[in-house]
Amino acid sequence: MPIVTLRATRQPWRAGQSITLAVPLMVAALVVGCTPLDAASRDHANRNSTGPMTNRSVISIAHRGASAYAPEHTFASWDLALEMNADYLEQDLQMTADGVLVVMHDDTLDRTARGPTNDCTGAVIEKDLAQLERCNAGAWFNEEHPERAQPEFAELTIPTLESVFERYAGRARFYIETKNPEDAPGMEEELLRLLHAFDLVPSSPDDDTVILQSFSPGSLRKLRDLEPSLPRVQLAPWRETSASIRSQLSDVAAYANGLGPHYSDVNQALLDDAHQRGLVVHPYTVDEPEEMRRLIELGVDGMFTNVPDVLGAMLR
Repeated sequence: MPIVTLRATRQPWRAGQSITLAVPLMVAALVVGCTPLDAASRDHANRNSTGPMTNRSVISIAHRGASAYAPEHTFASWDLALEMNADYLEQDLQMTADGVLVVMHDDTLDRTARGPTNDCTGAVIEKDLAQLERCNAGAWFNEEHPERAQPEFAELTIPTLESVFERYAGRARFYIETKNPEDAPGMEEELLRLLHAFDLVPSSPDDDTVILQSFSPGSLRKLRDLEPSLPRVQLAPWRETSASIRSQLSDVAAYANGLGPHYSDVNQALLDDAHQRGLVVHPYTVDEPEEMRRLIELGVDGMFTNVPDVLGAMLR
């Protein structure tokens, strides 16, 4: 599939511009019936948040890529997300035994890797890169989703973060999560080394090419101390409630620029409290048009989705 180049002037973290969507034929049927928001709803959705990180439009974050249609965290999934005009491509980081950052959601290989048992099962952090390079990262998708299976998926490999930057730096934006950082000492330093190597560290306050996120407050504080120019988002476990998240917002605002709650925890009180503290709100993971509409009308600043084509049609 062709890869769309994002315009250099697009600043979805802060500046409001509508999303232009090109829906591939393979997924067009899913967005039929999505009704665009009326003008009043869009005005409400596009209100500014306060503080240093302001935003006037809802950004689309491709959750592990366009992962409803292609194997998560693979080039096929990210390529498709760009074709669907997602604003950001998400990457979850794991570290190998030899200190290489690879992109995989789970800390174990069993769900999404296929290949030699000694190399492609068990904990990622116990394998070196040479072992992971023997694993397939897409065959599982064909097994679980035969209606969306593609022969080329069976040839996909586990990407390193470096290979992601080599492929997309300069034409995509990245939303990167440090996963299990307490079990992988040096993860933050290696992430920042790669960001510097690919000239992805912000050179001005208006540079929103990379956003970092984590469930770990310690990891976000470390990233703040090592490179304060990078925006940081505190993820909230889905088992939290709106009230419990609100009680922590003052602490979060001391080291983060945004909040990533589960979409079911987002209500007007949470949004208002977060915005008053200068925090943008990016809920995860929203695939139903009705829920997308509810969140947009409440005034969220962006959302994670496995179906960036559906969200794009809603915003268009």
